[in-house]
Order: sequence, then C-alpha cells, then structure tokens
Amino acid sequence: MNRIKVFLLAIISLFTTAVFAQNKAIDSGGQVVTVQPKIMVIPYTKEGEDLRTILEQDENKRIAIAKIKEGFDSRGFTTVDFVAKLKAAKDNNIFTSDNQTDIKTQIVEMSGADVYVQAEVIAERGQSGNSVKLILTAYECSTGNSLSNKVGESGRFYTDDFNKLSSKAVESCVDDFLNVMQAKFTDIVNNGKSIIIDISFSPESKYKMSSEVGEDGLPLSDVVEMWMEENAFKNNYHIQVTTDVKMIFDDVRIPLKDQSTGNNYNPNKFGLEMFKFFKKLGISIGRDVKGSTIYITIK
Repeated sequence: MNRIKVFLLAIISLFTTAVFAQNKAIDSGGQVVTVQPKIMVIPYTKEGEDLRTILEQDENKRIAIAKIKEGFDSRGFTTVDFVAKLKAAKDNNIFTSDNQTDIKTQIVEMSGADVYVQAEVIAERGQSGNSVKLILTAYECSTGNSLSNKVGESGRFYTDDFNKLSSKAVESCVDDFLNVMQAKFTDIVNNGKSIIIDISFSPESKYKMSSEVGEDGLPLSDVVEMWMEENAFKNNYHIQVTTDVKMIFDDVRIPLKDQSTGNNYNPNKFGLEMFKFFKKLGISIGRDVKGSTIYITIK
C-alpha cells in the first residue's frame, strides 16, 4: 500500500469517525440513525472541453479522481462512480443538450449523490521541473452551495511521472479539504441547508405585501413570515428586505432529508410547500427554482 493511500485512509478514518459521532438524526420511531453523504467525484472542464470524453483523454485527471474516490470508498462511504453514470447516460441518450453545464447538472441529478467533488488537475512543465496543481471543490448537490475549496500542489520535480505528481498534489490538500467539508456537512445535518427565497409581484397583481389576507386579515408580509417560522428547518430563517412589492429571505434552512421518506430534500420540494401555502390563501403564484434560490411571483 503506497504512502498516498495510507495517508488518505488515515484522514478519512478521522473524517468518518467524526461524521458517525455528530451527523445523526431521529427517525419516526425515535431511533438514532446516521446520516452520511453519498459522494461523487467529477472532473472540472474548461470551455470547449467535453465532459463526456475528458477522462478518456487525460490520464492525470483519471488518477486524481480515482485517488480521491478511493479514499471515500475505503472507509465505507457510499460513492457514485462518475464514469459509470456517464456511460449509462450516454448509452441511454440521457443528454438533451451540448451545453456542459446542463450535462453536469443532468449527471449530478441522476446520480442521487448528496455531495459532488469537482477536481481540476493542472499539469505544468518547466525548466525548473514539472508539477501538478489540484483544485478541489465540494458542492451540496441539491443547492449547489460550496462545502469546501482547497488547492494542492505537488511541488516541482525533474520527472515526467505525472501519476506520482498527481498523488502528491492530492496528499498536500486532502487533509484540510476533508476537515472543512466535515464541518460544513455537519452544519447542514444539524442546522439544515441554506436557500434563498425571492418573493415579488407580477405587474398585473392586485396584491401587495401590505394587502390583508387570510381569515385574520393580516398583512401578507406577516402571514408569509409566520408560515416561514413554522416551516423553516428548526425555525431558522432570515429576512433580508421587505417592501410593499418585494420580500427576500436570504437564508432559509431546509432539512437534508425528507423526514417522512428519508429521501433527499431539495429547494423544489420546499417551493411546492410554498405553492400549497399560497393556494390556501387563494393567491395564484408562479414558481421557479434556480440552484439554491426559489423565485415566487405573486399574480
């Protein structure tokens, strides 16, 4: 077992222990259940590069991604094989666009992963030696919020063995990367995922935030806030601005998992609950979800 693998095993062993100890939830029967992230490692692509073939053309990217994924696998984390998902998508003609962002989004969505780690591998040649720089970024899948960002460097050596240089780059940053990721994921489990809710009005709307609605005839802005207080995860929300024509919640927490099904909970599901809320008030709305932001337009 080489040094980089031993290093990864040690670090991720600590990471796993902390997650097992801290990332817990209570099921409907009152039992404590461990919540672990399902992880997928994907390559970073520049403009013009094809995500569908990038690993076939770049051995350094394959090595770096394999090393990162191997570390999670070896300690019992559930990981999603990006190459396998990519092949399945290609074989089944899943892709609907040549836009790289859309392709990545489609793979992430079909993977069922909680977290995806994007790895950018930069191989450099120079008179003073060759080197590899590795940029790692972890994202929470359903919101796109960043969990960890680290840059690793192999240092310069007079060698053409970019495989070893890639391993050194992973070794140089994986410790800090996992520590930050651990802290952020633990915060999500304990306090929920952060999303933004932007509520506005269509030009023809008869409503304003000061409009009296519901059985109690309270201003719409107050009715919305009372609903948010009841439905935000652990009542955790923050209002950025409220005017007569707009209301923005810049930090609303939603749970990591649906408490009734155990499935991933995402902004679209929370948006559906908001749709039901406005419908009970007799108010028609438009609803769009982009990343971690829900846009509500009152008609």
